[in-house]
Amino acid sequence: MKISPVQAVLLMVASAALLALGPLVLPPFYVRVGQLMLYSAGLAVAWTILGGFAGYASFGHSAFIGVGAFTAGLVEARFSGVAPPLLLLLGLAVGGVCCAVLSAAISYPILRLRGTFFAIAMLGVSHVCAELNNNVDFFEGSLGLNFPAVAPRNLEPATFFYWLYLLAGLVVLLIAWQIRRSRFGAGLLSIREDEDTARMLGVPTERYKRMAFVISAVLTGQLGVIYAHSLGYITTDSVYRDDTNLSLIVYSLLGGMGTLFGPVIGAFMLVFITQVILGRLLDFHLFATGLLLVILVLAAPGGVLGLVRTWQLRRRPAVAPAE
Repeated sequence: MKISPVQAVLLMVASAALLALGPLVLPPFYVRVGQLMLYSAGLAVAWTILGGFAGYASFGHSAFIGVGAFTAGLVEARFSGVAPPLLLLLGLAVGGVCCAVLSAAISYPILRLRGTFFAIAMLGVSHVCAELNNNVDFFEGSLGLNFPAVAPRNLEPATFFYWLYLLAGLVVLLIAWQIRRSRFGAGLLSIREDEDTARMLGVPTERYKRMAFVISAVLTGQLGVIYAHSLGYITTDSVYRDDTNLSLIVYSLLGGMGTLFGPVIGAFMLVFITQVILGRLLDFHLFATGLLLVILVLAAPGGVLGLVRTWQLRRRPAVAPAE
């Protein structure tokens, strides 16, 4: 069932309004789980602009989380006298710009690779950034960075960051939705299906790939800035995480690779399963999570949205052949 653009916007706004009630009715533990859900969903949608729409699955997007977080922290430390809301906006701007510069600088050589080679190269980028962050004194990665409090005094920090994650996730989703329904998005989908054919048909594949790469990196970096503020203190290990790189792919696989809302569904599902259902099975956690993922992927290769489409097709009445 297809929905109109107006219906899609109304659905997103209604869902956001419902989710915004979370801190008002949920216990503190579930508010924290909600933060992680919204943060993961935002990252997953930012990742899917490149990995889902264009078909360039990145194994190293945590590089942009780390670059955004640490550059924002270093700059904010030098402007500690600025009002907290402006300080947060400054961090978001600086983190986004640095991620844009980094992604633009590496886009030309790294986007010449495809498939597994591109994925492994991005993993290498993430590890190189982490090592530089740890071993170059300027970045203070081994010592860690403290982030100033930016939540209003009359609002609980957990509630503030929950709403901030919700707002950021909604912005990322709207950007991805606008890209998907544009000529640019159609070009990305053609690159995913057959890049060589798309190029022969006149699609500016190199420019479109670089644009998707930079947009995805900037949005990821800005979410990393918010994540760093919500933690209050970060080290290299807390932002340059290989499990985050893997999770971003899993979210899309669970929800529906290449879809807009699939990564959101996948992120909500996996975070809820790992944090709530399996949260107390510490010794059994990784095994149970991996087993569950294998079962879900085998049972639903197209993700949750793929199952929904299959169910809808089966419910359609068969059309009688014309006599």
